[in-house]
Amino acid sequence: MNVNTEIALTYLTARKKQTVVAAMGVMFGISMFIFMQSLMKGTNDYFEKQSFNTLPHIRLYSENKVADDHMLISFLKDPSVKMLINPKQLIQSQGLNNPNGLIKEIEKIPQVSSITPQVTAGVIYTSGSVQLTGTVVGVDISQEDKMFDIQGNMKEGNFLDVNRVNNGLLIGKGIADKLSLHVGDNITVRSGTGSPQIMRVVGIYATTVKQIDETKSYANLTQAQNLLGKDRSYVTDIKINLKDYNNAPEVAKMLEKITGYKAEDWVQSNEQIKAAFKIRAIILNSVIGVILLVAGFGIYNILNMTIYEKIKEIAILKAQGFSGKAVTSIFLQQAIYIGIMGGIIGIILGFLITYMVSRIYIGAGTLKYLPMSFYVPHYIEAICFGILTTVAAGYFPARKASKVDPVTIIRG
Repeated sequence: MNVNTEIALTYLTARKKQTVVAAMGVMFGISMFIFMQSLMKGTNDYFEKQSFNTLPHIRLYSENKVADDHMLISFLKDPSVKMLINPKQLIQSQGLNNPNGLIKEIEKIPQVSSITPQVTAGVIYTSGSVQLTGTVVGVDISQEDKMFDIQGNMKEGNFLDVNRVNNGLLIGKGIADKLSLHVGDNITVRSGTGSPQIMRVVGIYATTVKQIDETKSYANLTQAQNLLGKDRSYVTDIKINLKDYNNAPEVAKMLEKITGYKAEDWVQSNEQIKAAFKIRAIILNSVIGVILLVAGFGIYNILNMTIYEKIKEIAILKAQGFSGKAVTSIFLQQAIYIGIMGGIIGIILGFLITYMVSRIYIGAGTLKYLPMSFYVPHYIEAICFGILTTVAAGYFPARKASKVDPVTIIRG
């Protein structure tokens, strides 16, 4: 241990109360930093997971297009000619051409983790005298489970029976409640283009999203094609999940160029959720910044007071041959020690607060406990920010001390 370090430690232990107060400021700032970041990441991860329970990272489909007037304008080049235009939607199939070929091409993209075709049919459910409008989605249910965790939402029955039973239907809890249906019951399903089909309820699921649970059901691909009166090559959508969902916008643009179909990424479908995440991050980071700033001012004031009280001792040190850099080192070391002490205790306290809050029971829908994240980089960031804050707060008082003129102070 060198002389500068010994002097720094002596100053810290000589004013224990002020040292403890400064360390507590850093401790509080770091513990709140960890808690806020854990809360923000935990809630964001939860809501993203809930969104991706029913939403693919990318959805490929045939978009309804409206006829434009570019050919007419290019033909009638005279600007004096007035045209009355009433564009209409183009007549086109909702199905994808050569879906199996598209799937093989998409599977070659390295970012793709899973892919599944889908047939969507708007239908009317009928049970007795009660009717309900909704949507039947034809899928490979095992692939659907890999993408959206169907099993985790199951309330009754076995979701795999959708593939095992030809006329099997997996319905939402809202549909089951409104039509008084249970596993094993029969239900009549009719689309606008196909003939009515009698289907058997093989399972009931609940996502806690009312709009989905009251309208959406799953069938196998063949049954959905039968409902629409289509052949076995008919597919309305291809759903794609990526290894990193943050790459969805870039991959979607690439898919549009490759396939010629509309590729809608999850950001386009949930712009309000993405905006909410950004707003929440700005608010929480602002609060954290203010807390660390207040802790920094506390350290600055304490070191300033120490310099004021030790001004004669500083003058004596300089008169004995201590350089300005040595004096700066003494007071910067004090700031660093305060930051390390407060940082270590703050990390422990932050973890304990986060853990206790994560045990708070919510019991709302699928949310049992308050979602908190125990993300290791948050703890590393916290200690780094804490030490940087204390160093920044200690630099200016240390610089001030290094410029003390020993002759003027001793004479005074």
